[in-house]
Amino acid sequence: MEDTQLMKGILEGCILAVISRGETYGYEILSELMDYGFTNLQEGTLYPILTRLEKKKYISCRKAKSPLGPVRKYFTITQEGSDWLVTFKESYRNIAKVADEILFGKDE
Repeated sequence: MEDTQLMKGILEGCILAVISRGETYGYEILSELMDYGFTNLQEGTLYPILTRLEKKKYISCRKAKSPLGPVRKYFTITQEGSDWLVTFKESYRNIAKVADEILFGKDE
């Protein structure tokens, strides 16, 4: 089984959690996710998710000149995104608990 299939369902929540910590941009999000262990994550995966989150109005985007060159998109979480993140975390915790019990037993 490929890790990407397992990761696919939780990546939106993880990206939104990173953005919830403060205004950030794509490369910075990617770097933080990689620091946490998403080592196979690429820009081709990240940017479509950012677009989806923006269409759902979970994040907002502003464009500004980067100190290092071209215009950069900066992302912040919206109130709707914050509300969804709370719900996502609760759902994730419940699903992970049940899956852990099934896969590893109730005592682990």
